[in-house]
Amino acid sequence: MSDPNSDPTLSVVPAVGEPELRRLVALFYRQIPGDDILGPMYPAEALAAAEQRLAGFLIFRFGGPDTYIQERGHPRLKIRHAPFAITQPARDRWVTLMDKALAEVAWPPEIQSIVRPFLHDSATFLINRS
Repeated sequence: MSDPNSDPTLSVVPAVGEPELRRLVALFYRQIPGDDILGPMYPAEALAAAEQRLAGFLIFRFGGPDTYIQERGHPRLKIRHAPFAITQPARDRWVTLMDKALAEVAWPPEIQSIVRPFLHDSATFLINRS
């Protein structure tokens, strides 16, 4: 693991803990089934697995153990998301729902200021359809 002082994203798990990252992801996924844009992208039977994958990825990416990498290998986000039509509206809705989850966890502003831009930038990076 890198020095958290050189990459502020690596300070998140030490600051808030893995359970809080899992709570953030759970709050996000609770909004998916009823959403008119994202809901159809997530079959009901796939939601729990998707939640586990995102939680594992975020825990790893934000300074926790590398269990995600051990289980799934390199994240390869673009390739893993290629089958899904991620448009600007889908990206924007994902960000909106994630921002609602972030507001609900009410982490300290210094942590929010690390997590929010990372999530927004990652969502933008995954746009793959016009």
